[in-house]
Amino acid sequence: MTKTVLGYGLLGGVLITVLKVVEYRYLVVTHSLEIYGGIVAVLFAALGIWLGLTLTRPRETVIIKEIEVQVPVEVPVPVEVHVPVAAAFVRNTARLEALGITPRELEILELIAAGLSTREIAERLFVSENTVKTHAGRLFDKLSARRRTQAVQLAKEAGLIP
Repeated sequence: MTKTVLGYGLLGGVLITVLKVVEYRYLVVTHSLEIYGGIVAVLFAALGIWLGLTLTRPRETVIIKEIEVQVPVEVPVPVEVHVPVAAAFVRNTARLEALGITPRELEILELIAAGLSTREIAERLFVSENTVKTHAGRLFDKLSARRRTQAVQLAKEAGLIP
């Protein structure tokens, strides 16, 4: 980095020296502002290009080589797995009453858990979207949830919905 800065400084010094040595009266005196502006523009353009190339250069290259390994083939032995049958869902009515969730709010919660949008819930229940939003807002307050997904998760943990 210091070599580059010194190089630009040296280049600037050489350019100024060349202008002083040549000293064309007409060119330097009458067009000095344009010359110096052009020199500065060229220097900044070159510096910008150099910085762009050095800062966007890939830092590290990872090479992955695949190696084939011969693994002896074993005959799979059947294993008997006992999967318990899920019991029927039993709603936690005590928790439902403790939270004070109304039947309509529970119905909206179940539809939210089914992945329906506010508009779809309103169409299915024959109510306005604002009514659904009001019930959902009260439900979120009762469950201390900020989002629909969080409300569904909290309700499942509390045993309110399957």
